[in-house]
Amino acid sequence: MSCNTKGSVLFSGFRALGLYCNHLPHVVRYHKRHRKFYLVTAVGKSFHTYNVNKLGIVAVSNALPEDISCLAADRMLVFASHGNLVKAFARSKEVVHTYKGHNAEVHLVQPFGDHMISIDKDNVLIVWDVQSEEEYLQLNFDKTVFTISAVMHPSTYLNKILLGSQQGVLQLWNVKSNKLLYTFPGWGSGVTVLEQAPAVDVVAVGLVSGQIVLHNIKYNETLMKFQQDWGPITAISFRTDGHPMMAAGSPVGHVGLWDLEEKKLIAQMRDCHSTAVAGMTFVHGEPLLITNGADNAIRIWIFDVPGGAGRLFKCRVGHSAPPTKIRYHGQNAHQILSAGQDGTLQSFSTVHESFNKSLGHGSINKKKSKKKGLRFDTVKLPPITTFASETARQSDWDGIIACHRGFLIATTWNYQKTSMGAHKLEPERFNKNRALNVHATAVDVTSCGNFAVVGLSSGHVDVYNMQSGIHRGCYGSEKAHDGPIRGVAVDGLNQLTVTAAGDNLIKFWKFKSKELLHTTKLESAPSTTLLHRDSGMLAVASDDFIISILDIETRKIVRKFSGHQRQITDMAFSPDGRWLITASMDCSIRTWDLPSGCLIDCFLLNSAAVSITMSPTGDSLASSHVDDLGIYLWSNSTLYSLVSLRPLPTDYEPTIQMLPGTCPEQDVNDIEVQEEISEEMIEYDSPEQLGEQLVTLSLLPESRWKNLINLDIIKQRNKPKEPPKVPKSAPFFIPTVTGLVPQFAVPEKQGTEDQSKVMALGMLTQKSKFCRQLQDDLSIDNYKASIQLLKEMGPSRIDTELRELAPELGGSLEVMQAFLRMIASMQSTKRDFELAQAYLALFLKLHLKAIATEPRLLTETTKVSEQLEETWLHMQTLFNQSMCLLGYMKSAVL
Repeated sequence: MSCNTKGSVLFSGFRALGLYCNHLPHVVRYHKRHRKFYLVTAVGKSFHTYNVNKLGIVAVSNALPEDISCLAADRMLVFASHGNLVKAFARSKEVVHTYKGHNAEVHLVQPFGDHMISIDKDNVLIVWDVQSEEEYLQLNFDKTVFTISAVMHPSTYLNKILLGSQQGVLQLWNVKSNKLLYTFPGWGSGVTVLEQAPAVDVVAVGLVSGQIVLHNIKYNETLMKFQQDWGPITAISFRTDGHPMMAAGSPVGHVGLWDLEEKKLIAQMRDCHSTAVAGMTFVHGEPLLITNGADNAIRIWIFDVPGGAGRLFKCRVGHSAPPTKIRYHGQNAHQILSAGQDGTLQSFSTVHESFNKSLGHGSINKKKSKKKGLRFDTVKLPPITTFASETARQSDWDGIIACHRGFLIATTWNYQKTSMGAHKLEPERFNKNRALNVHATAVDVTSCGNFAVVGLSSGHVDVYNMQSGIHRGCYGSEKAHDGPIRGVAVDGLNQLTVTAAGDNLIKFWKFKSKELLHTTKLESAPSTTLLHRDSGMLAVASDDFIISILDIETRKIVRKFSGHQRQITDMAFSPDGRWLITASMDCSIRTWDLPSGCLIDCFLLNSAAVSITMSPTGDSLASSHVDDLGIYLWSNSTLYSLVSLRPLPTDYEPTIQMLPGTCPEQDVNDIEVQEEISEEMIEYDSPEQLGEQLVTLSLLPESRWKNLINLDIIKQRNKPKEPPKVPKSAPFFIPTVTGLVPQFAVPEKQGTEDQSKVMALGMLTQKSKFCRQLQDDLSIDNYKASIQLLKEMGPSRIDTELRELAPELGGSLEVMQAFLRMIASMQSTKRDFELAQAYLALFLKLHLKAIATEPRLLTETTKVSEQLEETWLHMQTLFNQSMCLLGYMKSAVL
């Protein structure tokens, strides 16, 4: 499907965690300028590049439209095939060449100097010119006689390639002259691997029968044979640091190490991978062996111990089966706990892969399982279905509790020790009878980390001490519910315990005394629950795909959300409790706004999310999906951009969004168009006044109007005590009076006194711009221009303008009357309410005597006073209504 970037408004794809490799063999490259080895592995539609020294990821390629089917590399380019196309990547990221010509899926790629060889499943071999992307040579083989299964270029053999077939026959071709040079009859079994040995002319041939043949292709002579009993050979590699050793992989995950001088098996590295060994490479000149398999694991083995076997040096391990439950661990949002169908519990770091941890596989008896090995462990526990964690006391004792599929025992895990914990919590009422078909279904850990609550399919709910593992009681006289427990939760203060079960009931209990406080009946059986401890909101997802929000304080349903079309798999609250994010088997992830009760975001995915979790810091959402080994992080877009949180309409159709790291790069023009659309959607023009009956304030700061009436007091307070003194400046040459005794010349006093710099205001007869504007507005009875002029002035300028309205300072009674009418118009429109009050107060303070002696001004002032009383009475009524409603909401029990 195409990538649609408009899928989600709130969340944008960030990156994937826990994906390292798949069933395709890896490729090792050497960078001459960096002088480092790099490891390339295929992961779905893209490939990852790691440095071998630290096994840290250094690059992720752009995604291809389909999954990669074959991977190869030379010193400059990485070749990846998908479908019937082969693409060349430069800088381990971007596609620079595309090779089109195959009609079937390409399954083998071999770099060949300035050329590249690709082979499809129709048995067509094409030699390409790498730079021009032109087809140099095409060879067709008959499937019934020679089905190509392996290809290699023998060292020092110019223009020649060696092909292996499923029929066991080998052919040596000269691709320049298009001639078959020689045919090797084979050894009666299909060829799976061809690998160049350190010796010239010698090739290692891996067969389906498990046999490894070292053959000299120059003389057509078999040098030695080895036999492995683990099935077909999957990979071969030779050690090049001075030790004559060969390693061979098998479909069961074992690696055999063979001594080429003594021609014998010197060591077995068992259970290197839980699946077949897909790729295996000895690092050139170093005692390091790199292996990868379909179990999503990359391992580097170092050979520095006696005995010939290697020990694990570095590894990157993810889940070998899809995760079933993920949760953030701790409050710093740096770790995500993940339980997978492979039975392991792992911790993935959102900061760096070197901080990843594996807590291992659950086992009933750890001592026995260590002796027998994990593969032969008959007492290992089934996969974890759900778990709960708390960091409060994790340094003192176990902080994680988990329940397993179809298993009665709930297990504890220790995050600090990265291992299974000390306790296995099992109630004594069943007398360890496994035939009763009772299993644990829900767990929770208190915020203090001291207690664990376990719900069973029989309807029982038990409390255990996390430190000692001792049973501390159960809820209900016989059992808490008549149906299987679907969810348990304890509030943040250990006061309430909430249980939900298949009998359509939600019960509230006292945590300590186990007393039943309240029971709420639901219309449908709950499937899962989630409690936000800070806000006290409990989300309950029902079997009818409806989500109910209960307030555990009032024990009432306060919200109901509907919209999902399939079973709801998981839920997550935002840290502030305002959003509820839900995932469903209808492949949608929806975000609900609790205060407004509306759906504010919805997007679809190609695969349904089985578990989601929101980071405690609110910066990202993590999700795991059906048949997918990775954990995907989504960034919260509201933290770094302006996002419109408008409610979505009921007929809203969500669009599909690709998983993080799997969406190809967009064109720049498309991004600009998308940004323009989003900005148009977000932009909102607020009207100057929401309603005519509402009082609207101006947007001016308080310093522009609040102190207008006290401006003279402020000026008096800030007036300097004495005028500033000009320092006397002495001349460079001091004048002297001529005479026998030199005397300094005294400057003569000026006869005329300095003229005053203060000009009488009476000399100014020209009217100000504000006075002229008032006169113009009076004639048209519209004072918007005058009000705008006053808004642009500072406090001192406003004070001066209002003083100049008096007749003795250049104004007139007509202008004063126009000012009062301007105030009256502001009162009638209810706009700039605080400015009107401040301007009127200053005007009355300055011209109160003139108003009292002039009948025209007195009439206008009376009209303004009546308008003020009417406006204040209206506002008082609104205040009283609001206070009454607020008081009722605070005191009434809803």
